[in-house]
Order: sequence, then C-alpha cells, then structure tokens
Amino acid sequence: MRQVFLDTETTGLYHAQGHRIIEVAAVEVVNRRLTKNHFHYYLNPDREIDQGAQEVHGISLEFLQDKPRFADIADDLVAFIADAELIMHNAPFDVGFLNCEFGLLGDYTVEKITAKVTDTLKIAKEMRPGQRNNLDALCKHFGIDNSKRTLHGALLDAELLADVYMAMTRGQESLMMAVDEPKQNHLEISQANDLPLLVQLANSDELSAHEAYLAGLAKSGNCIWKPS
Repeated sequence: MRQVFLDTETTGLYHAQGHRIIEVAAVEVVNRRLTKNHFHYYLNPDREIDQGAQEVHGISLEFLQDKPRFADIADDLVAFIADAELIMHNAPFDVGFLNCEFGLLGDYTVEKITAKVTDTLKIAKEMRPGQRNNLDALCKHFGIDNSKRTLHGALLDAELLADVYMAMTRGQESLMMAVDEPKQNHLEISQANDLPLLVQLANSDELSAHEAYLAGLAKSGNCIWKPS
C-alpha cells in the first residue's frame, strides 16, 4: 500500500480568513517503509504572516519572496499524492487549507485526488483519551527522537508523523505484511519417508529480536503477550 504523510505550515490559523500555505511537505511510505521519495516546497503567499504563526514555524515573509507560488507546484503535488492514502495530524486543518488553495485553481479537492484521508490525531485520541496528543507528546510516548524539532517544519514533521503512525499501528497490520515477506527464521516440521521429525529452534539472536519486537508492541499498546 502506498501512503503519503503530509504537513503544511501557513500564514495563520484560518483559511476562511484568507490565510495561505507557505510550506508543504510530504514523504512516501510503501509497505510501511519510508522510501526516498519526498515532496517539499516553501511558497510565497502574497500576504502577510501572522506574528503568532511566525513564532511557531519561524518562516518570514522576506525568506519567501523568491519562492514559487502554490499555483506553480500544484500539478506536481497532485501527482505526488494521487491515489495514495494521505495521512496527516489534524487532517481537517491541512485538508481545509489544501482545498482552499486548489479551489483557487480549479476543481481539485484532496478527497478527489487521494484514495483515502487518515487523521492520526483522531487515532491518537482514541488510543490515549484525555491525554496530550500533539506530535511532540506522541514522539515522547513512543520513544521517537524529535530533538531536531525546535520549530515546526513541514518536512521534519511529516517524517516524524510517519514514525509515530508506524508505532501507533504496529501489530495486526505489520503482521499482515509479513505474509508477503520471505519466511526464513521459522519453525520447520518435516515428515517424509518415516524419517524423524526435524525441529529447527530459534537461536539466541532470533530470540532476542523476538523479545525486542514484543517490547515494541507492548509500548504501542497492541501486545497481548508480556515480553520476558
């Protein structure tokens, strides 16, 4: 399955008030693995940036003066996210801004372009009701290194979100993926021509890897076995 993790930075909080996207980034994941394909642009919004927003992302209007406008990169963005599952943290915010930008150009909407829209904030709230579920809090909960995130940045946030999503969904989905992978270290039972059964046991390295995998499942809340 092809998934795209996307994040935006904007001039303010409300697209209905004319605020615009000033940074958009997306990273591609195929079969739960980050590929080297990513999409990233800073954009000239042709308007002022709210002081509060600039304090969050640190992007100034002066920096954006020579950057392309959304119209210049729209077709490339559509091609990158087309037919993928688009995954965002607080998806209504990003989708609202993207659809506003697309609406200025024609009949594009995120819902028409992508196969599915997934909101990781909604998933996190269902898993951790009543707790802080922003990206920093989730990185801390799942032990993901976010030390480089001194300010919000769309590319880094999209990459961190991919890591958070993998941690949140580790379990049944990853087990289903294993069906498509080569099976090398497994119990083999052979019975032919009345020969004794051959039982291949896991070695110490394989047992350690198994314990580490169960520990990861336990950390994400998806493990029904307790690692020893």
